[in-house]
Amino acid sequence: MIALTLAEIAAVTGGTVTGADRPVVVDGPVVIDGREAVAGSLFVAFAGERTDGHLHVPQAVAAGAVAVLGTRATELPTIVVDDVQRALQELAKAVVARVRAAGGLTVVGITGSQGKTSAKDLLAAVLASAAPTVATRGSYNNEIGMPLTALRVDASTRYLVLEMGARGIGHIAELASIVTPDIGMVLNVGHAHLGEFGSREAIAQAKGELIETATGAAVLNADDPRVAAMAARTSARVLTFGREQEADVRVQGLVLDRLGRPSFTLAGPGAHVPVRLQLVGAHQALNAAAAAAAALAAGLTLEQIGAALTGVETLSKWRMELHELPSGVIVLNDAYNANPDSMRAGLDALAAIGAAPEVTRTIAVLGEMKELGADAEESHREVGAYAAAIGIDRVLVVGEAAAAIAEGAGERAVPATDNAAALAWLRAELTEGDAVLVKASNGARLYDVAEALL
Repeated sequence: MIALTLAEIAAVTGGTVTGADRPVVVDGPVVIDGREAVAGSLFVAFAGERTDGHLHVPQAVAAGAVAVLGTRATELPTIVVDDVQRALQELAKAVVARVRAAGGLTVVGITGSQGKTSAKDLLAAVLASAAPTVATRGSYNNEIGMPLTALRVDASTRYLVLEMGARGIGHIAELASIVTPDIGMVLNVGHAHLGEFGSREAIAQAKGELIETATGAAVLNADDPRVAAMAARTSARVLTFGREQEADVRVQGLVLDRLGRPSFTLAGPGAHVPVRLQLVGAHQALNAAAAAAAALAAGLTLEQIGAALTGVETLSKWRMELHELPSGVIVLNDAYNANPDSMRAGLDALAAIGAAPEVTRTIAVLGEMKELGADAEESHREVGAYAAAIGIDRVLVVGEAAAAIAEGAGERAVPATDNAAALAWLRAELTEGDAVLVKASNGARLYDVAEALL
């Protein structure tokens, strides 16, 4: 974070400084976990149902924190506020505004029902190849995580890439109001969080809030009618991406190698560049096109973008991680999150890997997809049926909440009561030439199964 005195932070947050008998400057990162503090850090103490952050101030002190933002005085100099979350957001707003005013900061907001993290990772890598870039780590995309990311900017930062999530109408508008994005990107409107929103129309309404706040450019998926229609909700420049011919940035000639990694031509305004991704899944080509459109809006050339995309080797943890084990087994760990659309994308990637002659059997280890509401059972059943339809050899279904997947997969299904049972089956059954996909919503913890295999 840029260096700020406690008086400056108090002025921004509406707080009162206590316990400071000498000038204190915060010039380290802002953290909510005392273990993550370093010299110069500001420790933000949240008092929640499970724990009170104020009790962890000694831990933050030991790690190097110099001040606290909280609701009561502590052993460190403290900015005392009534609402810590609101104060954190106001601090992020002020820091971003100050860096922007100093010149050169471009803020990009990204949302969508699936693919946010992958598109964010790709865009961050592209922009970082041109200038200092700060981007969301993992899925820090809510009302606390996003401000923490924004507070990582400093005077040298030229690009700030922020993933924005929502659990209801108004959430993205709130996040966007903190940073006022120059560029807003909407990837898709799918089934994720359908149980919370109630309909895809409501999801579209919420995602489109980002486009309404973007001041410079709106980047929209030409292949998704609900997203394409958001062009009417902005006066900003519109750039589209997709496989449709009318898209401004297009994926052409897509092919997959033996491990399901896509190669294609990226066609943009007045230029065509070859891209060979080191990531798994045909869907990553569309994420790359989205990142390319946003990077074009930020001022990069298509040639710069194509070269940077080809150099991206990894995404955030547990997203389409590809491992070839000494045993001859291939493991595709995509266990961080899941919804019906991303499940199909993962299964497609597994089927593409299974087409290689050296792969003898494909096994999908699938668990519960959460937050689907009344459609949950049918959505799980449809995923199982899809796995069977594209020829996945075995569908290992983990947990009672995912049982409908087994119903859909029919004779290809293998039920497992829990993660331990699934791991036991895999250890007993896997042989050289098997390719395994591990995927479920984060709460199912199937990443534990994948990591045990590795």
